[in-house]
Amino acid sequence: MTDVGPFGLSVRDQALEADVHNGLSAVEAGLLDATKSEVPFITEAAQHLVRAGGKRFRPLLVMLAAQFGDPYSPGVVPAAVVMELTHLATLYHDDVMDEADVRRGVPSANARWGNSVAVLTGDFLFARASHILADLGPEAVRIQAEAFERLVTGQILETAGPREGGDPIEHYLDVIGGKTGSLIAVSGRIGAMMAGADERIVDTLTQYGERLGVAFQLADDVLDIASHSHESGKTPGTDLREGIPTLPVLRLRERAKATGEAADRELVELLDGDLADDDRLAEVLRRFRDHPALEQARRDTVRYAQEARATLAPLPDCPAKAALEELCDAVVHRAG
Repeated sequence: MTDVGPFGLSVRDQALEADVHNGLSAVEAGLLDATKSEVPFITEAAQHLVRAGGKRFRPLLVMLAAQFGDPYSPGVVPAAVVMELTHLATLYHDDVMDEADVRRGVPSANARWGNSVAVLTGDFLFARASHILADLGPEAVRIQAEAFERLVTGQILETAGPREGGDPIEHYLDVIGGKTGSLIAVSGRIGAMMAGADERIVDTLTQYGERLGVAFQLADDVLDIASHSHESGKTPGTDLREGIPTLPVLRLRERAKATGEAADRELVELLDGDLADDDRLAEVLRRFRDHPALEQARRDTVRYAQEARATLAPLPDCPAKAALEELCDAVVHRAG
């Protein structure tokens, strides 16, 4: 049994272990090749986050989904590269929008080179992803375009905020379904599709990825508060400091409105204050880590991960299915 991929996924089958390991190695090489430019500065900027590492969660899902068809199909690795390039491009753009200073433990591109370079580098990565997609066929292009539309829609919904009288939590789940769930769902879909899997299997893995993607983001929300280090690749409390209404924050506001308890109101007031102050942020984190709202967000994460696992039931029992089930456990463990 060997740990492979993000979260130290334990692969119990030697053939699957070899396929996943070789596939991810090929993806890594493909990412470096796809981010090369005749202009050295563009190469440096485009490879900035590639070389910083990352979980490679989406490529891993492509590789596992491909096991339900022909995992050696020539379209599998390029599809995985496209998924990661698209994800990386959104990170460059997100960091500009969020004015983030750190990403994956290194200075963000916008902090290092400025917003204009970061935005244009993200555009460059989208262009390279599109170039690879063109060789995978019109159906792959259409699927990626639909996912990208959902991703952008999620970002716009987040920026616009919930409609008047709407449920902020329901709105937030719609946002992350677009921003995170869409691309992870497509990772499962395109991996199975490129491998020639049965259409029912493709649909199952798409539904699985959608739910797992939401659980994945909710785990990040919890980790932003619960971690005492840089486990999430960014400084704990970053989302709080940037005023991002993550699920724990929304659960807190929901509870404070419902109960009117002094401790809840005080924590909300602290959150609404100036969290640029390190001491104030540390106090918010200290209180939040013991608050029932954080535990509720953990339960929400577990629920989505369990739903993801349940969607796998129609799939034939095999090492790849077991690995997909373990991914659900791994996501929950991150929020634990």
